[in-house]
Amino acid sequence: MPSFDIVSEVDMHELTNAIDQANREVGNRFDFKGANAKYEQNEAEITLSAEAEFQLKQMLDILNLKLTKREIDIACLKVEEPEVTGKVAHQKVILRQGIDTPLARKIVKMIKDSKTKVQAAIQGEKVRVTGKKRDDLQGVMSLLRGADLELPLQFDNFRD
Repeated sequence: MPSFDIVSEVDMHELTNAIDQANREVGNRFDFKGANAKYEQNEAEITLSAEAEFQLKQMLDILNLKLTKREIDIACLKVEEPEVTGKVAHQKVILRQGIDTPLARKIVKMIKDSKTKVQAAIQGEKVRVTGKKRDDLQGVMSLLRGADLELPLQFDNFRD
């Protein structure tokens, strides 16, 4: 019986490459000379450090550009408010991965409301969709691509 998984993942290697590129660009830009601005990655959290809050906004734009070029969807980023302490401003960007339970329930409800002949089951941080026909599964994929969800979704592990 054909099936596939709905997941929300980010390629961590590409993320590291994008952060390295952004660090290089910040180091080479004229408006950041001597500003001690940098990006630091700790697992799924990126910390931006600069001397002023407006520089953080510029750094965030650079980071978004580099992530987009590396085909990482920026909808998975959760940008927190900047914190200014003394002469240094920090801002955290958290990378959201995995489908949490409320979003998974919403996806399952959307699939059931579409009246397609498929079954959807929540399995941890992914949703498995099974059906008798491949066309039904592809219909579910197009339904979810067109849906307005807060996380970018990928379709993984397609089995015939």
